[in-house]
Amino acid sequence: MAENVAIFGATSAIAQDVARVYAKRGARLYLVGRSADKLAALAAELGPTVVGSATQDFDQTAAADGCVAAAVAALGHLDVALIAHGLLGDQLKSEAELAEAEQIARTNYLSAVALLIPLANQLERQRGGHLVVVTSVAAERGRPRNYTYAAAKSALNTYLQGVRSRLYSAGVHVHTIKLGPVDTPMTVTHAKNALFSDSPTVAKLIVKAVDAGRAEAFVPGFWRPIMFVVRNLPELVFQRIGALSQR
Repeated sequence: MAENVAIFGATSAIAQDVARVYAKRGARLYLVGRSADKLAALAAELGPTVVGSATQDFDQTAAADGCVAAAVAALGHLDVALIAHGLLGDQLKSEAELAEAEQIARTNYLSAVALLIPLANQLERQRGGHLVVVTSVAAERGRPRNYTYAAAKSALNTYLQGVRSRLYSAGVHVHTIKLGPVDTPMTVTHAKNALFSDSPTVAKLIVKAVDAGRAEAFVPGFWRPIMFVVRNLPELVFQRIGALSQR
């Protein structure tokens, strides 16, 4: 039987590649994203595997319940629900203007929670399914270059820990995908190095982690030992390592 997959944030580069992976194995897809043009292009590319789509500004959190209800109506039983939107924001601006800090927190934490509430309730009623959320390795430690973004993702990770334990007895799998930097339009202004991954590779790893039932997955996996060290460095040592503590 074909998997029923709902993707929220489907117009991001990584989510589009995840959709392609699921489409190749015959899944039925419902796509939600901000850009109507990108959604239309992706739906045209994937063809009849896409059973429906909708445009949505996820910062409009009051619309989240209806957004999820539309996905359920189109697909019926949800096998996989993926939340894959985010905003890096402007760190320096967030240090000077509360409005920027609020925007980063809303997009990366509150808008995800707004979707997670109805999705978790739906999967709990179903007594099964996979709830997948893309977060970031940045959440493992606050660093001057992106700590507002990191704090929002850290809050989301903590929220997902609670959802995972809550839904365990219902047979629902909750997956936290801790993503390293990826060469996408979201990071177009960032200097690239050997630690950057490409979107198609990352998409395959995300689906692989879901298939394997991984509760928390670092993607790619080499970030697990790296972030173990970064997370556990004493503060005084951390602050003396320029690659970590500088802008």
